Amino acid sequence: QVQLLESGGGSVHAGESLRLSCVVSGTISSTSAMNWYRQAPGKPRELVALMTPSGITDVLDAVRGRFTMSRDNDKTSLYLQMNNLKPQDTAVYYCNIGGRNGAWGRGTQVTVSS
Repeated sequence: QVQLLESGGGSVHAGESLRLSCVVSGTISSTSAMNWYRQAPGKPRELVALMTPSGITDVLDAVRGRFTMSRDNDKTSLYLQMNNLKPQDTAVYYCNIGGRNGAWGRGTQVTVSS
């Protein structure tokens, strides 16, 4: 069973940076994408960044140029580097493997004040 544990959230001012981490335990499929989602109050959960099994990444247009996703070579940790944060980035951020029907972490809160 795959378990995910996020960390690195916090409260920052607009323009500052945070780096989220996600520790992965258990055996994951070699064909599973690794993702970061977020959910703001009253809004649906949205995909922020993804990484294909081959390591290709993409991000949500709203965060392009500010957020970067990476992982360790052994796929035991995922990262989301978030620069130039904006108040609209405020949300709970979730680590995910395998898409919406896959494994989820419990989330880490990111709060950005203006």
